[in-house]
Amino acid sequence: MSTLEGRSRLNILGEDDHDDPILSVVNLIDVFLVIIAVLLIVVIENPINPFSSDDVVVIKNPGTDEMEMIVKQGEELTHYKSSGEIGEGKGIRAGVTYRLDDGTLVYVPED
Repeated sequence: MSTLEGRSRLNILGEDDHDDPILSVVNLIDVFLVIIAVLLIVVIENPINPFSSDDVVVIKNPGTDEMEMIVKQGEELTHYKSSGEIGEGKGIRAGVTYRLDDGTLVYVPED
């Protein structure tokens, strides 16, 4: 029986691949690269992406007392939090809004 028959897998230099610690490090690096790629995709798909120049409004918990509104205009980010109170004040009538059969709203200002 030759000495090579007892070994499971030999590479060109005659070393056993199962005992090589660098292979586990390479596999670990591959896992980290995949995690980094997924995190970059999540950041890019986020509506409040810091690298985007779009204007965005995000409303969190709409209709509740904990409602928050985040407005992004260019690089400026403004955060509004609901106080849970109903607003009131003085003003004048500015116009009339009509809802059409297809669901769109039409605003007609008064003179």
